[in-house]
Amino acid sequence: MAGDFETVIGLEVHVQLNTQSKLFCQCSTQFGAKPNSQTCPICQGHPGVLPVLNQEALTKAVQAGLSLNCSINHFSKFDRKNYFYPDLPKAYQISQYDLPICKEGYLEISIGEHDIKKIGITRIHMEEDAGKLIHSDVPSINESYVDLNRCGVPLLEIVSEPDMRNSTEAYHYLQSLKSILKYINVSDCNMEEGSLRCDANVSLRLRGQKEFGTKVEIKNMNSFKGVQKALEYEVKRQSMALKKGEKIVQETRLYNVDEDKTYTMRSKEEAHDYRYFPDPDLVPIILEEKDVEVIRKDLPELPKAKEERFIKYYQLPQEDAGVLISSLELANYFEMAVQSYPNNPKKIANWIMAELMRVLNESDGEISSLKVEAKQIGNLVKHIDEGKISGKMGKTIFEDLVKEGGTVEGIIENQGLKLVDDVGELEKFIDEVISENPEPVASFKAGKDKAIGFLVGQVMKKSKGQANPGKVNQLLIDKLKEK
Repeated sequence: MAGDFETVIGLEVHVQLNTQSKLFCQCSTQFGAKPNSQTCPICQGHPGVLPVLNQEALTKAVQAGLSLNCSINHFSKFDRKNYFYPDLPKAYQISQYDLPICKEGYLEISIGEHDIKKIGITRIHMEEDAGKLIHSDVPSINESYVDLNRCGVPLLEIVSEPDMRNSTEAYHYLQSLKSILKYINVSDCNMEEGSLRCDANVSLRLRGQKEFGTKVEIKNMNSFKGVQKALEYEVKRQSMALKKGEKIVQETRLYNVDEDKTYTMRSKEEAHDYRYFPDPDLVPIILEEKDVEVIRKDLPELPKAKEERFIKYYQLPQEDAGVLISSLELANYFEMAVQSYPNNPKKIANWIMAELMRVLNESDGEISSLKVEAKQIGNLVKHIDEGKISGKMGKTIFEDLVKEGGTVEGIIENQGLKLVDDVGELEKFIDEVISENPEPVASFKAGKDKAIGFLVGQVMKKSKGQANPGKVNQLLIDKLKEK
């Protein structure tokens, strides 16, 4: 919302499918290869070549559609989208126009603690990617280069309905979409490598008005936060213009991250500008219901279903389950940890959310790069629950696991971190603490039970964290009551 205006946002998300070969030829899709080393006459656009559809790309497109509650078209086709650009050697892109592979779906997002909003998905269609232009960064060299390695890489374009009303909703939509696509393994969704790209359509209308305002498209956003900031800037720009009585122009604008502004790129094209027509080299796609059902049965557990299972089966609070299912890697890590010690999933969740995620945030790393194995988190919690180590010792062991890997037992043995359970040894520490802290002792005797916590802490300090805190607590209380 911006003053008297209502914001209307729709997103177009391009997702690179993680197939090993391109959409219509056998060239590799591996990222980072030497420029123009992964091309052939088909993706180079030579005259007379015949494209052949990648079956795996089709399967992944249907998987995405089913996961996003879409209807799967049993009859669809490819079309030529005609435009000229230096990185498009055929001067047209093979895409889908009026008969996409998927249509009329939705994605539910959380917009509050208990509020769910349904964002409609208009369509999902398959298309090939264009190449990449590389511009010289040397001011004296006014040259550009074309790399066709990306040309022909399979894409899905996921087009939402204009159902989002602010940048936060757009952010949550993208996060949820990315999570689902990674869960079903159709894409790695790596924005830095261009595996997920987003264009936003935003317009403003008077509050209560049914008709949409003039739509502006925003490009060049390379992060979800970037999408959020670009939308916020554009809403302010349009709101100020409308309040001054200015007319909004339908156009495509680029977002400049450094300046946090959008700039005019070109006037917005309409569908007829591309002169779509059916591609004569590709046969229509015909899917029977049994084909769709086979793909549906192979779908893995989706994030929402996993969250509900975590709450029910592991007795986790909804907030904890929501954090743990935020990425498939994190959810799998948690379940592997619980598998090694099923007795306390809540405490394992706490260690992962507090300690493990702290390490990941500090290092900006991935779970796969960690030296600490999931089963060792479960093992650590087991040792604490069984009274073999204290929570403080557990943190020391965890830090060693992060740095060096290994096992909980190995670290305990190497560093001599076993709990002191011997009553005689504990009483020595307790007698010293009672003698050195007359005021807290007097407070406890006066009925102030909180003083016992301070005294236990002093005993733990004297024992260098190795005293059994449960035994210390009971022994302290018994001694103070005796006196």
